[in-house]
Amino acid sequence: MAKRGKVIRFPKSLPGAPAGPGRIDERDLAEVRRCRDQGEALVVKSLLESEEIPCVLRSRLAHSVHPFSVGDQGEVIVLVPAAEAPRARLLLARIAPGPSFP
Repeated sequence: MAKRGKVIRFPKSLPGAPAGPGRIDERDLAEVRRCRDQGEALVVKSLLESEEIPCVLRSRLAHSVHPFSVGDQGEVIVLVPAAEAPRARLLLARIAPGPSFP
């Protein structure tokens, strides 16, 4: 029987992930926006991350091969650390949909 290679154990925490007091706990997150679909949520996430505001997307929609959802079924919630929530809300308010100018 051939000798097996070295077994690499799965790390208990991801490398580079904050540990201890700097770690973001789910209870420390604040909702800043509810998006109608995944596409809108990804645009909002990109905007927040470009301003160095970490964010998490949460959805209760089970992934499916069907590209549609009914009502609030496809809703995605954008969460940021509570300390960054006022800045994130201000940023999102500045780009809120409204009348466009020519």
